[in-house]
Order: sequence, then C-alpha cells, then structure tokens
Amino acid sequence: MTAPTRRVSARLGAIAPSATLAVDAKAKALKAAGRPVIGFGAGEPDFPTPGFVVDAAIAAARDPKNHRYTPAAGLPDLKQVIATKTLRDSGYEVDPANVIVTNGGKQAVFQSFASIIDPGDEVLLPAPYWTTYPEAVSLSGGVPVEVFAGADQGYLVSVEQLEQARTEKTKALLFCSPSNPTGAVYSPEQTKAIGEWALEHGIWVITDEIYEHLTYDDAVFSPIVRAVPDLAEQTIVINGVAKTYAMTGWRVGWMIAPADVTKAAANFQSHLTSNVANVSQRAAIAALEGGLEDVHLMRKAFDRRRTTMVSMLSEIEGLTVPTPKGAFYAYPSVSGLLGLTLRGKRLTSSADLAAVILEEAEVAVVPGEAFGPSGYLRLSYALGDDDLVEGVSRMQSLLAEAK
Repeated sequence: MTAPTRRVSARLGAIAPSATLAVDAKAKALKAAGRPVIGFGAGEPDFPTPGFVVDAAIAAARDPKNHRYTPAAGLPDLKQVIATKTLRDSGYEVDPANVIVTNGGKQAVFQSFASIIDPGDEVLLPAPYWTTYPEAVSLSGGVPVEVFAGADQGYLVSVEQLEQARTEKTKALLFCSPSNPTGAVYSPEQTKAIGEWALEHGIWVITDEIYEHLTYDDAVFSPIVRAVPDLAEQTIVINGVAKTYAMTGWRVGWMIAPADVTKAAANFQSHLTSNVANVSQRAAIAALEGGLEDVHLMRKAFDRRRTTMVSMLSEIEGLTVPTPKGAFYAYPSVSGLLGLTLRGKRLTSSADLAAVILEEAEVAVVPGEAFGPSGYLRLSYALGDDDLVEGVSRMQSLLAEAK
C-alpha cells in the first residue's frame, strides 16, 4: 500500500501567515542587519507595561501556588475581576462562570469560531478585517464572506450590505469596533441597528472589543450587548489586556459566551492549552483592578500621534486618509498612486507599493491585501513620536517621485 505523499495537512497548509507579524519580523530583521528601518507594521503599544502590574507579576512568580496547574478556563479570581470590569466598562452583568481566560485574544477568536461553526457555515466579515479572522473561520470549517466598506463609507458596513450578503447558510457575524485595521468606530445607533438585525435573523455575533478604551474625538465605544440586551444569548465577546495596558507579550485574553458555548470552549481549551500562565493571569488581575489612569495617559499620546500621522499622510498626493476614530491605526486609500511608476517600478497593487516603500524608504507598512481588497496601507501609530515623523517624512519624499 502506498503511503500518503502529503507531509503537511491540507487544513494547516492552506493557512496564510500573519501578514502583520511578517512585516514586523522583516522590519526587525533589516534593523538587525544595520538598516535604519522604521516599522509601522506591528499593532502593539510602545509603552512599557505599567509598573504596578509588573510588581504584581513579580510577587506572583515568588508564590508557589502559581507554580502549578490551575483551572483550564482561568483563575476564578480573574474571571470574577473580568465580570466586574465588564459591568464597569460595558454596563451589563455577566456570570464569571461564562468567562474563559485564553492565551491572548487570538485564542479567544479561534475558540469562538470553533465553538459555533460547522463545516459550510458562513461567517460575515466586514472588510477591511484583521488578518486572523478569515483564517480562524476557515480552520473551523466555516466560509468567510467578505462585506466590504471602503474609505467613502468610513470603512463602516451598513445593515443593508449585511442583509444583501446574508444567506440561509449565514451562521455568524464578526463585529469589531473600534476596528483593526481601519480605526473606524461604529456609532451607538449603528451598533444597535446591526445588533437588532442579527437578533431578528438568529445570527450569532462575535464581537471583538480589544480596543474599547482607545477612542478619540466624538467617537463612543458601544458594546453591542448593551445596545441590544436580548442579543446576549447569541453573542460571544472577545477582549483582553494587550492593547489597553500595553501587555501584548503577557498573552491574556478572554471570551464571554452563553453557558453552553462556554462549556464547549472550556472543554476544548482543556485539551488544547490548559491554563494560561498563572503569573500572567495574576498580572491581569492587577491591571484590571488598578484603574485606567495609565490607560488615559497612553490614549493621550496615541491621540497626539494620530493627529500628526493623519496630517502628514494627507499631504501626500494620491492618498485619501479618513480620520481614524479608534484603536491606533491609519488606513489610507492609495488608489491615486496605483498605475504610476516609482523608481522604475510599476505600482499595480498596494502590495507593490508597500514593497517599494520598504526597499527605497526603509519604512515598513502593511498592504491592504492582508485585510481584504488591494488599494490600501495600514500604518500603526503606536510608536515613538520622532520615529513616526521620520517614517512618514521618508514616505512623503519617496512618493512625491511617483509619476
């Protein structure tokens, strides 16, 4: 009998690598090689984790009770704190038993889809979307269905677009506000309308609220369960400490779901990873109980950088730059540059443009292809003010040569 020739499973072989992490890794490799690369690729705050959180982790590391296995779904103390934090920040009550602590938000994303999606189920993905969403849907056997809203719509999909994309196979909607990669924020009225539409049609909502505390100007974070309370039994909430408390490396996220989904996801996690590192969980408790003073200082810095970036990018001919109202990303349309030539290279896509910017200006940006249609760039402004100005200045000089 002939042995199977495939060495890697078709399921895993079909996964595209994370484009954002790939850009960040390439930028770091070039810097290590001595090139003065400035990276706008990584979506993580450049601030250190608040000192009181680090102190709590040090104390936890010395406590032998944290040296052992703990419940796979999370420390009971942390689950209670997450429930308390949800009431404080989102305005509704959750049972701590319906909270699962995960290894970062990514695990929560995957487990959410894995918990409710069967082969062939369709998941509506408002685009531009975070690069991991469609891969998590596909790994769960589902079919990602892109619903695109461009710069002319402020990157906000409408109920009418969602309804047009809905079929009898539609099982869930991914909802992310504030948005990665665009920085768009749905208004309370838009959020309520989308929630009521999902409730009417029995569609699950997986809502990623990781950027809840990063809004600017008149934008208001509106939790979809607070907007439509009856939606709670068909909603999974994803969140974590990474973006709010500058804790991307600590790997603590969570999902909040109805009891039956929580039971299934917790069983899955017990086989997949077991508990999140206890020291990180203790640090997360300290962060969530410690108030939002440090968060407000970081948001003030992000707001300043946002203003600078949007102003400087808007000076580049060929770019359309909607003002982001949340998160820490700008997402300009570069359609005005496509078809032009830059330093001997024909720009046929935003991937082409990003490659030229990296090679010629030594600036790393993520092309729109990572998040949906071509024709856009994502730039994170979660980096130092001086590097931000230098990086965009290099882009201004380079792109002025396009003709």
